[in-house]
Order: sequence, then structure tokens, then C-alpha cells
Amino acid sequence: MAFWKSKKESLETPAGIVERLAFEGLLEQRRARRWNVFFKMLFALYLLFFLVVFVAGKYTTSIGDHTALVNLTGVIGPEADVDADSVIDSLQRAFESKDTKGVVLKINSPGGSPVQSNRMYQEIRRLREKYPGTGLYAVVDDICASGGYYVAAAADEIYADKGSLVGSIGVIMQGFGFVGTMDKLGVERRLITAGKNKGMLDPFSPARPADEIYAKDLVNSVHQQFIDAVKQGRGDRLVETDDTFSGLLWTGEQAKELGLVDEFGTVASVARDIIGEETIVDYSPRANFLEQFTEQLGIAIGKTLSLRMQNQHVQLR
Repeated sequence: MAFWKSKKESLETPAGIVERLAFEGLLEQRRARRWNVFFKMLFALYLLFFLVVFVAGKYTTSIGDHTALVNLTGVIGPEADVDADSVIDSLQRAFESKDTKGVVLKINSPGGSPVQSNRMYQEIRRLREKYPGTGLYAVVDDICASGGYYVAAAADEIYADKGSLVGSIGVIMQGFGFVGTMDKLGVERRLITAGKNKGMLDPFSPARPADEIYAKDLVNSVHQQFIDAVKQGRGDRLVETDDTFSGLLWTGEQAKELGLVDEFGTVASVARDIIGEETIVDYSPRANFLEQFTEQLGIAIGKTLSLRMQNQHVQLR
């Protein structure tokens, strides 16, 4: 009892406090070293996984006869859900595989960039010409509108559900005008440009009729490119009406009557009944290894640090 008392008293002395702090500092250093080793091991495991996947993918020469699937899901654009480079890369890999018996492009997109859409359209037509024995079939999920339909029009055939939304063959340019609001707030617009049309359609300046006419011509030009692509892709199957290229949407059932789609079907039914190969291999774009690694490592670190801070909080209490 006397020994314990003397020991306790010694810890309350300045020397004892210093000793205790030094001891706790040593423990903290040990914990830091353990976490350092843990993260190094985690990084090494990720690298090992990458190497295994890379080597396996590089040296796998045959995966058996299959239907190749490429998903096109979301808004189309260079910084959006779907970009042309990724989809084109997937399509090229799908067509180049000697085991691919047919390609299904599953589309669920409201549209987006006409440039990105046209790039995919032109590449699909090139691949179909280069690989005439491999058909490409577009399958519409919920919606295939605007730029999404632009891409679909390049397919050999288009399949949809009766309730799918198809079409919207049109082009839109939109913005806002704040001139009235600025007048009410007493805000003066000071715009300096080099070139009389550089400030065209500036939202803080009054609209000029000449600007609106020029913008309309731009939109009409892109719209005509869209129309030409649809006509070229659909050919005699297309039933043209006054509303075909008006920007309207139709159900899959209505789209079939207008020749915008060929039949009703799903990915599975097209693979089974049209291509004749029920085994489906997904070639869809995926985040590259570095993006996946960074994302997963960030999640792991975040969870670990969160747990560690919680544990420290408990200990300090």
C-alpha cells in the first residue's frame, strides 16, 4: 500500500509527469508506425490486384462465343456521364474480339452533346462496315432521346419496350435574359468586346434581332445534321410525318409505327433470338485503374481515420 502511494505521488511530481508524457509519446509513435505499415501494405495489395487484372486481361485470348454488351447511360458530353472516347473504345474492343457474335448497345440517355453523339454515330457505321459479319443492335431502356437517338440511328436495328420514350429529334439552345432585373436593381452593364459580335446573346444586354437570327441558323444547321443522320441510319424504315423531326417524344409503341424502332425487345431477348448467343460479356466503359484505386483508397483511409478519431475520443473521455 505504501509502495502504491509512493508510486502515485512520484507520477504527480514534475519528473513523473514528464516520464508519463514521454511514455505516451512513445506509444503514439508506435501506433503511427503501425498505421504507416498498414497503409503501405494496403497500397501494395492494390498494386498486386492491378497487376493480376492487367496480366489476366492481356494474355486472355479467348473467352468463348458471346454477345458483347456496351452500356450508354446518362447525359452525353465530354465531362458528363457518357463521353465518346470511352464508348468508342468499348465498341472497338467488342468488335475486335473474335468471339463476339454480335454487339448490343444498351441506351438509357436523354441526350446531350451533338458533337459527341455524331462521333459515336460515325464510329458505329465505320465498325459495321469493317466487320460486316457482326451486327450491332441498339436496345432502348427507359429513354433514348435527342443525342441518345442520334447514336441509336447508326445501329442495324433498334429495339425498345412499349413504354420506352424515343425520339426528340431536335436541337435546343437556351439561356436567360436579366436586363429587366438589372434595370430594377439599378445595375449598369459595362461590356467591352473586340469584334462586333463577340457579345452575342449576352444575358445582361438587350437581345438583338440579328443575334437571334444567327443563333437560329446555327441551331437549324445542327438539326439538319441530326435529320440527315437519322435518315441515313433508318432508311426506308422511317415513316416521315410533319412531327418526325419536330423534337417530340414517342412511346416505344408509337416509335415502332413511325419506323424509329424496329421491334420490341430487351438485351436478353436480342442476344438470344437475334444474335443467337445468350452468353453476354460486358464491354462497357469503366473508370480507369487509377481512378478506381484513388476512390477506393480514399474511402478506406476515410473510414480508418474516422474510426481512429472515434477511438481517441473515447480514450480521452
